Amino acid sequence: MKQKAVKIQLDHGFEARPVAVLVQVASQHESTVYLEAEGKKVNAKSIMGMMSLGLDSGEMVTVIADGPDEETAISNIEQYLSGKN
Repeated sequence: MKQKAVKIQLDHGFEARPVAVLVQVASQHESTVYLEAEGKKVNAKSIMGMMSLGLDSGEMVTVIADGPDEETAISNIEQYLSGKN
């Protein structure tokens, strides 16, 4: 299991469409992927779970991945959340 703190730096915030794209990025990986913020941990492959976090640009989250491609999963999610994709 790997984890990394990441700052959300999306130009248009973290509303429905950016959340849907994040779920797509997470779902490309075999590993289980979670995002944790403010003591709440949700499955990054669940759009309803991700929306329940109520995140916004500038906030810090912890990306947690466990599985055969955990490092790639964290790297890809970090790249997306930091606006570098």
